[in-house]
Amino acid sequence: MIRIAVDAMGGDHAPAVVIEGITIALYDFPQYEITIVGHQGKIAHYLEKYRIADHPRVKLVHAEDTIEMDEPATVAIRGKKKSSITICAKLLRDKEVDAVFSAGHTGAAVAVSAVLVRTLDGIERPAIATVMPGMYGKYILLDAGANPDCEPINLVQFALMGEAYAEYFFNMERPRIGLLSVGEEETKGNELTKETFKKLAAMPINFIGNVEGNTIFENITEVVVCDGFMGNVLLKTCEGLARSTMYWLKGVFTKNALRKTSAILARNAFRELKSFADAEEAGGAPLLGINGVMIIGHGSSTAKSVRNGIKVAGEFVEYDINGRIIKRVTETGALIADFESGNKN
Repeated sequence: MIRIAVDAMGGDHAPAVVIEGITIALYDFPQYEITIVGHQGKIAHYLEKYRIADHPRVKLVHAEDTIEMDEPATVAIRGKKKSSITICAKLLRDKEVDAVFSAGHTGAAVAVSAVLVRTLDGIERPAIATVMPGMYGKYILLDAGANPDCEPINLVQFALMGEAYAEYFFNMERPRIGLLSVGEEETKGNELTKETFKKLAAMPINFIGNVEGNTIFENITEVVVCDGFMGNVLLKTCEGLARSTMYWLKGVFTKNALRKTSAILARNAFRELKSFADAEEAGGAPLLGINGVMIIGHGSSTAKSVRNGIKVAGEFVEYDINGRIIKRVTETGALIADFESGNKN
C-alpha cells in the first residue's frame, strides 16, 4: 500500500475540490492509502458529502493553520508550525507517508521540504520540474522557481534529476538535455551558463548544448535546464502570454456578427487549443531532489488536477524516482562532495 498525504487546505478552491479529488483517487487507485491533513472543522462537511469520513483507506490528521497565498514562505517554518503543509512535510520526514501532494503555497512547500525533509544525500538543492507544452509535444523545465541563485553544480544536478524524470514521463532512454541560454554557441551566456556548459558537455548524458527561448517550444529537447530565476520568469511569461492570446482571440472574434458565428463554429477547435496547455493532466510539478516525494499542484487546481497529482505522487514512489536520481548522480560523479573535491583538485 502506497501512503500519500494530501494538503486539504492548499489551493484557491480548497478544501472542497481537494476532498472531491481525493474521493476520485480513492476509487481509481485502490493501492493508495490517503492521509488527509487539514482543519477538521472545515473539512468535515466535505468528508460527509463525499462519504469518505470512514473510508478504510483514509486517515485524518488535524492541522490548526493554513498558509495563505499572500504570506511569506518562511511563515511555514517560523510562524505557523501547525499548518497543513508543515504537518505534511513532517509526516514525510518521519516516513509515516511515502509522498505528499499540495496545491497550496509553492514557496512554503519548497521551504518545509528543504528544512524538514531535506535533500537526498549528495544533492545540494531541490528543483521544481514543470511540464511545458511545445509544438509537437511537451518538455520538462527545471528549475521553475525554487532556486533564484545557482552555482554550476546545481544546474548539473538539475540536469540529472530532469533526465530521471524525463525517462519516467516520456518512457524513453537518454532524453535530450538542453541548457537555456542566449545563444547556441558554447561561448554565449553568462558565467553560470558557460561554466555549466563545460561540465554538462563532459558528462555521459545526451546533452545537446545551449537552447534558446525561441526554440525550446519546437521540442528540440525533452529537458530544459536553467536557474530558478530564469525558469520562473519563463513560466510566468508563458502563462501571461497564453491569457493574452485568448483575450486577443476573443476580441477579434466578437467584432461583428459574422466573426461571432465563425467563433461558434470553431468552438471545438478552441477547446482543443486550450487542451495543449492543460495543467490538469500533469496534476502537479514534482520537487525533485528531496528525501521523499513532493508534488506541488497549481493554486487553481480542480478535482481532476488533485486526482492526477495524487496519481503522479504514487507513480513516483513506484518508479523509485529518488533511487534513480541518486544512482545517476553517483555514477556521473555529480555528488556535491565529489564536485567540491574536483574543484579543489
